[in-house]
Amino acid sequence: MRWQGNRESDNVEDRRDDGASGGGGMLPIGGRGLSLGGIVLALLASWILGVNPLTLLGLLNGGGLPQGAPVATQPKPHQAPNDEEARFVTTVLASTEDVWSAVFAQAGKTYEKPTLVLFRGTTPTACGAGEAAMGPFYCPGDRQVYIDLSFYDTLRQQLGAPGDFAQAYVIAHEVGHHVQNLLGITGKVDALRARQGEAQANATSVRVELQADCLAGVWAQHAQAQLNWLEQGDVEEALNAASHIGDDALQQAAQGRVVPESFTHGSSQQRVSWFRRGLSQGHLSDCDTFAARSL
Repeated sequence: MRWQGNRESDNVEDRRDDGASGGGGMLPIGGRGLSLGGIVLALLASWILGVNPLTLLGLLNGGGLPQGAPVATQPKPHQAPNDEEARFVTTVLASTEDVWSAVFAQAGKTYEKPTLVLFRGTTPTACGAGEAAMGPFYCPGDRQVYIDLSFYDTLRQQLGAPGDFAQAYVIAHEVGHHVQNLLGITGKVDALRARQGEAQANATSVRVELQADCLAGVWAQHAQAQLNWLEQGDVEEALNAASHIGDDALQQAAQGRVVPESFTHGSSQQRVSWFRRGLSQGHLSDCDTFAARSL
């Protein structure tokens, strides 16, 4: 992927040296600390129940912030990160800005750019305390994408998905959630899930995540048309990443069995299929997972 020399986004907040972030074994929520073991249990429970892990971690610890609650943070002077990994993600973010600004403009809308927050360990968000163990995530409460760049080590070494375009796909997927938020999909889905039982809510979550995969594919198609930056094997890297983070693949690796009714992100085949669908034509209309009879 020929990403060097392209525009880098200014909408990046680097908290990696911030006192609020830390790599210790305790996650401070609600005035107390949650052990790493507690975090793992919470993440597994959220995976099974289809609950936002940020919310569940707060509940387990007897406090925390509800989704959308403001977080008091000290404003810091903006400083552009200059290390290689950070420059890569800021370049990918810039590409998502260019693509979605153009797509929204064609529809007569204005694209509001999200902020990408780089952190280490833990960080405050409007959705509660963010933890590196959660992987990259989007918070609709503050319209920011959060990532601890050590996740890319996990992607390469533990999930078997190396490559820079695999890393770009991760950012594009989270930005896809931001696009959903701007289009009003997130609010409608949250209201729907609140009325549904566990199995139905999980199925709804799958459609949300597969749509974000499709939107990542839409970005990839437009970004390639704009920048011509993909090299042989790059698309396969993204497809490989989508395959390795399917619910069936993760469940099989973690517990030796697959429980489809607990899926919240979709199977490997589904994630690959919807990314391909967005990639093939680059049309937003192709990503209506909620209207699809079969995923």
